[in-house]
Parts: sequence; structure tokens; C-alpha cells
Amino acid sequence: MRLSEKYSDLSGTLRQAAEYLAENPVDTATRTLRNVSRDSGVSPAAFSRLARALDYDSFEDLREEMRRKIGQRVNGFASRAEQLQRAHSEDRASFLDAHLAACQSNLKEFVETVDRDALDKAVDQIAAARKVLLVGALGSTGVVEYLSYMANFCADNWTMVGRMGASIGGGLSGLDNRDVLIVVTKPPFADRAIRAAGLARKQKVHVIVITDTHSCPALQHADTRFIVATNSPHFYSSYVVTMFLVESLIGMLVSRSGPAARARIAEVEDANRVLAEVWDL
Repeated sequence: MRLSEKYSDLSGTLRQAAEYLAENPVDTATRTLRNVSRDSGVSPAAFSRLARALDYDSFEDLREEMRRKIGQRVNGFASRAEQLQRAHSEDRASFLDAHLAACQSNLKEFVETVDRDALDKAVDQIAAARKVLLVGALGSTGVVEYLSYMANFCADNWTMVGRMGASIGGGLSGLDNRDVLIVVTKPPFADRAIRAAGLARKQKVHVIVITDTHSCPALQHADTRFIVATNSPHFYSSYVVTMFLVESLIGMLVSRSGPAARARIAEVEDANRVLAEVWDL
């Protein structure tokens, strides 16, 4: 949905309605508007205004999109793999074409709806940070490692928390409002990622959360949030837009970092050559 991109523009009442939607997606999608209004303490008219503020024609259109996304998540990896195999046996359109179409649609949606001011501010926050900590687990581990790899070319203050069995508590100790924590987490959510975001928030660290659903528990601790689409015929959620976002973050960071970043990148490249870590043609 478009909730995260429009949230800052909403009035107090509409924010209350939006928070109820984010925290109760199943109830909102399956129960009547009257019941949703009663349980949330927000009038039916406010939910209708919220739908229009989010560029839906009606509240029912918003609910229909919620039902569709819930349906995509209800199916576990095994059942989605079964659907994938069934589609192959029934000789439907090739997986390659279907996956490409889904990824292109996800990227288009992200580029059209991302809050670019929030993205710029996030990069500024990262650039000014004393330390930048990274947390990712399960399927998000590889993305966070890639983000760390890119960042360490241009900066020396980025660290992965809890890597190779290291203590997350040790990684987060001593942080304060001069620091940034970037959390990447997708369903099924890793408990360690949620707890890390909560602890960092208590320490007044600026928390950036990258996820694919408004029901992500880490969002309650986020100062900055990015909701990325992961729709795909695959049995697993697509990370294409997530990779696009983290590459964009690093590209934007380097573009405004000046001579220091260029010097750091050159130094790392020279060290790699000396250590014979790369084949230099």
C-alpha cells in the first residue's frame, strides 16, 4: 500500500485510522467497516477519507488490496512451491517471463511511490552518523552483508551486528543519537532483528527499517521506514527491489561524500591488489 509514503501528510485522525490498518490488517480486510470503526474508535467516514488520501477510489478498494497481499502471505514457502510446480505441469507462461514481469512491476511501484525526501534525509543521517550498524537475519542476511561490503569501500564506520555468532548486545552497546541502525527484515521475521530495533530506539539511535509489509513489528521502532514490494510467482519473496534500494542508498551516499570517499575507495582497491584479493588485468 501507499501508507508509509503518505503517512506524514495525514491529519491526526487519519493517522489513527492508518495505524489501526497497519496493526490489524486481517481484521480490516475481513470485517465490516462498522466493526472496524467500533474497534478502532475511528469513524467510518475517517476510514473513507483515509482511502481517498491514499489515492484509492473507496475504502473497499483499499480493503481489496489488503486482501490480495494477505493472500500472498498466507501461503507458506512449501505451498507456494507446490503452486509453482503445478503451473509448470500445466504448461502456463514460463517462470522466467512471469518473474521478470513481477520484478519490473515491483520496481516501477517503488520508484513511483517512494518518499524521496525521506530517502534523501536517510542518506544525510547516514552520512553524518558516528557509527552505522546493520542487522539482518534469515533471508535478509545476504542483503545486509552486500550492503556492508559496498559501504566498507567508502566508509570505515559501518559494522554488521551479530555476525558469525557475535553478540548483538555487544554490537549495540554504547550507541546513542549520533548513530544509525539499518534493519532489513521480511516475513517470517527474525526475533533478533525486531529486538535489535527496539533496543536501539531506546538508546535514541536513528533506526531505519526496510521491510515489505506494514505489519512488520520492527516498524514501531523505526524513525525512517521503507516498504518495498516483493511480489513474485517464486516460492520465496523477491529481494530485487530491496537490492535496488540498498544500492541506491550507497550510490547516493558516495555521490555527496566528496574527496574523502574517493580516497577511501582508492585505498581499499590498492590494499586489495597488494593482498592479491583480486585478479588485476
